[in-house]
Amino acid sequence: MSPVLVVHGGAWAMPDDMVEAHKTGMRNALNAGWAVLQRGGSALDAVEEAIVILEDDETFDAGRGSFLNREGKVQMDALLMDGSTLRAGGVGCVERVKNPVRAARKILSDSPHVYFVGEGAERFAEEHGIKLCKNEDLIIQREIDRLREYQAQGAGQKQDLFAPAISHDTVGAVALDGKGSIAAGTSTGGTLNKAPGRLGDSSLIGCGCYADNDTAAVSTTGWGEPIMKLVLAKWTADRVASGHAPEQAAYEAIHHLKNRVNGHGGIIVLNRKGEFGIFHNTPKMAWGLRSGILDVVGVEKH
Repeated sequence: MSPVLVVHGGAWAMPDDMVEAHKTGMRNALNAGWAVLQRGGSALDAVEEAIVILEDDETFDAGRGSFLNREGKVQMDALLMDGSTLRAGGVGCVERVKNPVRAARKILSDSPHVYFVGEGAERFAEEHGIKLCKNEDLIIQREIDRLREYQAQGAGQKQDLFAPAISHDTVGAVALDGKGSIAAGTSTGGTLNKAPGRLGDSSLIGCGCYADNDTAAVSTTGWGEPIMKLVLAKWTADRVASGHAPEQAAYEAIHHLKNRVNGHGGIIVLNRKGEFGIFHNTPKMAWGLRSGILDVVGVEKH
């Protein structure tokens, strides 16, 4: 089986002066995940390592550099899912974990549960060898300025927090390994100026992330509330199960998102045959793909 890795890093009206930073992030994530697959590692490990790179890259809304909530804090969500076992691990609203995807992996591997949130998630992570950080360590000046500007504008007029022009830089990856297993992961800092405790689609199994060897591995990015309402990742995997190629399933999923709940975003899909789909209905989407014959990154429709 020839390995395949697909990554994404946000779907929105990305300014031209941010395109290269997004492409660089995609390349770096591909390099990290592909190194795992090349040495015979699992799809799950490849997805985790690719996402860690994106969480550490301040370009994206994940890990350090995440959007700030209404109170000026970083609160992050992440999920990993193993298509061979259907085991999954997710964290929500964590404030002191540098790489939420690492905590999600510990839950998947070491816990009978699927999901931990807030303080309980942080306690679990620390008990399983993940060093906690200060929330201030995750905050960068760009996001302080962005929040202040947004809140100052909002004082005089009602803004659309979910407009395609507002950054949606959630990150994710899907992979196929040499043994024929697939996996998926998604990580995010959520939405700018969100209410404390707000949870988006990214870490909810079947919404922003899903993987099943019998169907497909899926990761989404974009406006979380509409994606949740449709359980879009599972919906997409079910389309693959019914015979649709991943490319067609990705196209149908984003059209379903728009037509049913007026949502916007992007999606990556991969099956055990190594067939993939990438689609979005925003002006741009950061994505990257590597296989035995392809190595490409982009910001436009595939």
